[in-house]
Amino acid sequence: MPLLDHFHPPLSRTHPWRAFHGAWAAAMARLLNAGVLPPGYYAVPFLDRDGPVEVDVAALQGFEPVESVTEPFAAKPWAPPTPGLAVAVEWPSLDDVRVEVFADDGDPQLAAAVELVSPRNKDRAQAREAFTAKCADYLRRGCGLVVVDVVTTRRANLHTDLLATLGAELTSEVSGSLSVISYRSIGREEAGQLLAWPAALEVGQPLPTVPLWLGADLAVPLDLEASHAAACADLRIRQAG
Repeated sequence: MPLLDHFHPPLSRTHPWRAFHGAWAAAMARLLNAGVLPPGYYAVPFLDRDGPVEVDVAALQGFEPVESVTEPFAAKPWAPPTPGLAVAVEWPSLDDVRVEVFADDGDPQLAAAVELVSPRNKDRAQAREAFTAKCADYLRRGCGLVVVDVVTTRRANLHTDLLATLGAELTSEVSGSLSVISYRSIGREEAGQLLAWPAALEVGQPLPTVPLWLGADLAVPLDLEASHAAACADLRIRQAG
């Protein structure tokens, strides 16, 4: 199933982007949990209609491995491709004052996130700053990040905005407003580096598979084509023609 445009008719009337993004996030989490993620990791879809970030998928790591009721997990060999972008960045040192209370039976830790961009994320400068600040915080904490931008009604380039937020040198490796970019952060503070795996997207064309980084030396394939097709099947969307 090639990439569809849920921001213009006819799909904007029958299957608007909010409904499809929710189904897509659920499909991503379902496929990741069906043998892609190793034991001890699980994916959860989130939908926030009030905040600046509409939909995302989180990959979390628990303290105890998940017991299998059938056969032990056998990871399939998969090596991510060479990053398409590597830039030096300075991870910001933020004043972080908070109180957190946890039960003593263990608490999941965020390992990676998949952000599905909404029109509101690209609308005005304040919204773009909020989105890129959240993405920068993921990377500052060492979490893997994938940003999927299929919004056809806004032309802003959030990758450029994220690089500016991180104080990195702007590059021209990512052109166009439709894209998927996988990010991995290396190092901290002045010695930091940002690695990126960018891929341009086009309506009517298949979607790629990108690495989803769970740790410094651990990545799994995020098959966007498979999850997109699964979401279309869940919503009974058929390819035109």
